[in-house]
Amino acid sequence: MDRAHRNVAVLVAAQAILGAQMPVNFIIGGLAGQILAPNACLATLPISMIVLGSAVAARPLARFMQHHGRRAGFLLAVTASGLGAAIAAAGLWHGSFALFLLGSLLSGIYMSAQGFFRFAATDTADQDFAPRAISWVMAGGLASAIIGPMIVRTTDDLTAVPFMASYLAIIGLNLLGPFLFAFLDIPKPPAPEPGQSPGRPMLELLRTPQIGVAMICGMVSYALMNLVMTSTPLAVVGCGFAPDNAADIVSAHVLAMFAPSFFTGALIARFGAERIVGLGLVILACAGAVALSGVQLGHFFGALVLLGIGWNFGYIGATAMLTRAHRPEERGRVQGVNDLFVFGGVFLASLSSGGLMNCLGGSAQAGWSAVNLAMLPFLVLAGAALIWLTMRPKQA
Repeated sequence: MDRAHRNVAVLVAAQAILGAQMPVNFIIGGLAGQILAPNACLATLPISMIVLGSAVAARPLARFMQHHGRRAGFLLAVTASGLGAAIAAAGLWHGSFALFLLGSLLSGIYMSAQGFFRFAATDTADQDFAPRAISWVMAGGLASAIIGPMIVRTTDDLTAVPFMASYLAIIGLNLLGPFLFAFLDIPKPPAPEPGQSPGRPMLELLRTPQIGVAMICGMVSYALMNLVMTSTPLAVVGCGFAPDNAADIVSAHVLAMFAPSFFTGALIARFGAERIVGLGLVILACAGAVALSGVQLGHFFGALVLLGIGWNFGYIGATAMLTRAHRPEERGRVQGVNDLFVFGGVFLASLSSGGLMNCLGGSAQAGWSAVNLAMLPFLVLAGAALIWLTMRPKQA
């Protein structure tokens, strides 16, 4: 337990400090894209490239950590992200949208690694402590929700090229990674003994009801959160408010994403992961309803706060479901495929977000409505899968 608590402390610090680059990317990515993109419909493509990088990196990064350990994988990720921020800054300097997209793609490798923080927290934890370990690590995002927007406000006008100083600040954040991960103490997974089974085949794992439903719910929770959050700065500015208002709304959203983490683990332990996931899906639906009810600042704040809380319950609950459904020797494959699906869904959502926002309806209000209406079929899919899973044992 001492080792588990130490590792959770390191991962909380990493989530808080290194994770601050993610709000920075999501606040300014679409706004910078709107400046550089040859077509307004492609404004959110830089954010989509971050998510694509995360999806593509998920399985290779999981395999790499399975063989070389968590620390080596996390160090590889911060190196890639620092390089990506440097290339994105160069893209802003030269006015090159293609270069900016390349930097964003590399930055996605860190996003993938940050997704594995929640799994790493359970590697040295026992079954009772695991849900709380996941929640505490996710709670580290509270600090990143404050640090990230603060970086944007502080660096916004430091250079003649808009947002360039923000990407230089991201490079500095990633340079702190080796110092933080030096304190991580997670043993490498043991190599399988000759003749030892590597675990169930991948198709059999995906057919396991709890694994399949956990992946669906995790993917839907994260993708819908990203769909709405990606468009939020564009919608806020498009409805006549200032970029600082957009930063405040995103900051409130990120706080709402991570603040419930202090008690989400306890709720899962008491009521079960499936019920908490279901509650998260209901709150996501409420977020869409608030967004559709108006475009004043209060509507934006209310919708984005509910969106963050719904994501927290849905995503952490789905993660807890997944960690209970596979064996240790299956960890790398299951977690890698899960995050491939999750971030693949997030990529499609972020890619769709710009098109729905800028190219459907002819106004910021109409685009914002289209973004939020797009949530409905996916909430129905995840809800139906969860109901099927909870009813299945009774039918058996």
